[in-house]
Amino acid sequence: MIPYGKHHIDQADIDAVVDVLENHFLTQGSKVPEFEQALCDYTGAKHCTAVNSATSGLHIACLAAGVGEGDVVWTTPNSFVASANCAIYCGAEIDFVDIDAQTRNIDIALLAQKLSEAKKANRLPKAIVVVHFAGFSCDMKAIASLLEGTDICLIEDAAHGLGGTYAGTKIGSCAYSDMAVLSFHPVKSLTTAEGGAVMTNSADYAQQLVLFGKHGITRDRALMQGEGIDLEQQGGWFYQQVSLGFNYRLSDMQAALGISQLRKLDDFIAARQARADIYFNELQDLALKLPINDAENQSGWHLFMIELLHHDRQSVFQQLQEKGIGVNVHYIPIHVHPFYQKMGFKYGDFPVSEKYYEKAITIPLFPSLSADEQYRVVEVLKEVLA
Repeated sequence: MIPYGKHHIDQADIDAVVDVLENHFLTQGSKVPEFEQALCDYTGAKHCTAVNSATSGLHIACLAAGVGEGDVVWTTPNSFVASANCAIYCGAEIDFVDIDAQTRNIDIALLAQKLSEAKKANRLPKAIVVVHFAGFSCDMKAIASLLEGTDICLIEDAAHGLGGTYAGTKIGSCAYSDMAVLSFHPVKSLTTAEGGAVMTNSADYAQQLVLFGKHGITRDRALMQGEGIDLEQQGGWFYQQVSLGFNYRLSDMQAALGISQLRKLDDFIAARQARADIYFNELQDLALKLPINDAENQSGWHLFMIELLHHDRQSVFQQLQEKGIGVNVHYIPIHVHPFYQKMGFKYGDFPVSEKYYEKAITIPLFPSLSADEQYRVVEVLKEVLA
């Protein structure tokens, strides 16, 4: 079975983890700060808070944005549920903006219309979580322009995007957003097994992200409150909980793996792009729709999705699986899950996302996908779609 996605671990990665096991702290040592700085250096963002998953990152990003009860957050239905759950965790409401059929990202025209209606109703969102689906960046300049003059916090769900570029900047740079959330799940651009990070250029957001991700505890005397205790009499052991936070920390073992993986990230992305190019060349005459391929804005190619034009998706999916091609589907639209239907959402609310889902299949793409494996995928697709 050729999987749709697969991590790549080499001896350098193994050695990096073993070094931590043998010579360093397993948690709260030097490797997490080193990884955070390496991510800043790579993306160009000023601040990074590493966490144990992108889901945790989305949660603390919403918290740092001040999302709470009475607020509403917008995202797109074409994503994993974490893109919406983060608002619910904070006690806020969630709403959706449908996707553009070509980019599969948030539809800019629909966003503009929804913002205009929300402004008239005095119900603008507290935050908008835009999803760089499959690794291709949303049009961040256009979105940032729409939000000018508002207090809406713009959060990039860049879980698919690390290694990609937009308008000459690395995805994760926060050049046009307040925060960007990365994922290091095994099938993503790089892996720490599980893990994530929140990037930002705001010192204020960075301070809040650290607090929310680490129990609300600080050792920074400037953030402490001295009522009932003489801070000058407290030694280096002293800390205070100044807000309610969570244990979302990344371990040093995971960070060491991330540091090693990050050194190879550009090679991983180049390998993904090369394999994507083969699909574009080999599949263009089949009865399917290929993803957008923008030479100016490079996708991270986390996933490669095709949309069937005429064939029955269930039949094609089953045939591919039976022939050893480990395909998948990304994603069941968030609003049609029972949890969200209980909130009043229903099938038909966001037709572009629904239509995409009904025809979508994710085919294998990962850096170590061999030429023989990839041409086997192509051969089977041509056979099944003949």
